[in-house]
Amino acid sequence: MPANVLADLVLVGHLGFIMFAVFGALWALRWGWAPLVHLPVLAWAVYIEFSAGVCPLTPLENSLRQVGGESGYSSSFIEHYLVPLIYPSGLTSGAQQWLAASLLLLNGLFYTYVLVRHRALKVAGRPTSR
Repeated sequence: MPANVLADLVLVGHLGFIMFAVFGALWALRWGWAPLVHLPVLAWAVYIEFSAGVCPLTPLENSLRQVGGESGYSSSFIEHYLVPLIYPSGLTSGAQQWLAASLLLLNGLFYTYVLVRHRALKVAGRPTSR
């Protein structure tokens, strides 16, 4: 498989990781085991944002692009639409800290909803997860 295709797959996986970090708590509505997977992902995402670090997927993708003969992001469909979502321009350390705090707040609300729903279903005598 060409390196630039692998780089595109890493980019899509990176977006999937971000989406799971943001919305993974909602999986707990369906699967009781979801927090066991989601909470470490959430912790990593928050750590990367608060520390202004770089996710290891970023250098992996860039090195694959270089191996594939690309000097940067070309104009493929995936790059055109996904790169601005994952790597927004003007992303400062302050913006990253705001994102991390927002991520914690949003997931705190999601998990509060999950727990309230779980308790309500338990009181009603209905199954809580599948």
